[in-house]
Amino acid sequence: MKKKEENSLIPDEIITNKIYLIRNQKVMLDSHLAELYQVETKLLKRQVRRNIERFPEDFMFELSKEEYESLRSQFGTLKRGEHSKYLPMAFSEQGVAMLSSVLNSDSAIVVNIRIIRIFTKMRDLLSDNLNLRLEVEEIKKKLNNHDKNIELVFRSLRGTKQSYV
Repeated sequence: MKKKEENSLIPDEIITNKIYLIRNQKVMLDSHLAELYQVETKLLKRQVRRNIERFPEDFMFELSKEEYESLRSQFGTLKRGEHSKYLPMAFSEQGVAMLSSVLNSDSAIVVNIRIIRIFTKMRDLLSDNLNLRLEVEEIKKKLNNHDKNIELVFRSLRGTKQSYV
């Protein structure tokens, strides 16, 4: 597939808006991944269950009922009438990468590449943000020390000036 076609396939914002922070992990839900891969959610779940040994807890976990209800109320992730008897599966970046091996289609591979690139971009942005915050804190410390040093110089100058008078 040509690079231009790959880049126009799915806008970054659509994928980014489907990444949630659950259990301190950035994850995507099975229904959203199925939508992106253009397969039924039950097919995606079936393939994962058939290959469950490929999905340890840090790759994929099933949401608790409380987590699911919280997501529904916060983000409206489930539309009325689309109930499933199973709780949603949440896939980490590594789990998303593993999905391409169990879904085995060209479109799944292309979509997977896009998703992994967005996860990587998000991680880089968070890392850059953390580095920037650390640099700002370092500058604040230096400025605070400079303020103290300047104050000492002025005190010293005032003391010296008084002794000459």
